[in-house]
Amino acid sequence: MDAAKMVTELVAWLQEEVHRAGARGAVVGLSGGIDSAVVAALCRRAFPDNCLGLIMPCHSDPADAGDARLVARHLELPVVEVVLDGVYDQLVLLLTGKPYAAGRRSLALANLKPRLRMMTLYFHANERNYLVIGTGNRSELAVGYFTKYGDGGVDLLPLANLVKSQVRELARYLRLPERIITKAPSAGLWAGQTDEGEMGLTYEVLDHYLLTGEAPPAAKEKIEAMTACSAHKRRLPLVPPF
Repeated sequence: MDAAKMVTELVAWLQEEVHRAGARGAVVGLSGGIDSAVVAALCRRAFPDNCLGLIMPCHSDPADAGDARLVARHLELPVVEVVLDGVYDQLVLLLTGKPYAAGRRSLALANLKPRLRMMTLYFHANERNYLVIGTGNRSELAVGYFTKYGDGGVDLLPLANLVKSQVRELARYLRLPERIITKAPSAGLWAGQTDEGEMGLTYEVLDHYLLTGEAPPAAKEKIEAMTACSAHKRRLPLVPPF
């Protein structure tokens, strides 16, 4: 991949699509991870005066918010920090009748976090006539490793055709902080959670399969099953054919 050419083309695409929508700029959520850092860097180039980063901790590891601030400082990107702990606690109590418990592992409850972030991103986007720029990459999108109407609820997905290893190439070309580039990817759903642990696959194996169609039999079977089961996440709601 020619990283310089890819960056130029993605920046031009972002500008074109935002203009086509009649919008003025871009909002991106900063998680402290590599994908959001790359997207923020692209948006900063595309909209130097009309780009906003949001840091939205929700019972998150404080190190993630620290890394998000590091990226914002590195890019000289304006940011707004919205702490979602309190509203999350109220929602958990309302839905379950029980107070939030840090050690409780529930995917349904964990998915509330990215959905609250989606609402927050769209509030700030609507206030400014910006579009919400998503951070999902091809590897995650292919197997459905994102929350429907959470981090999947966005307007544009500039990294959707790039596997994780290619995103890392862009990060190095963009000279993002080394700490961000080498950090273990995590959706931050609960303490100690990692993308690879949650998927049961390494990005190396997944990327190789997506680029070549080749993988060990068990991994190939798992990837194809995940792709099939998550098909509903990658399409608009179905309507009757009559």
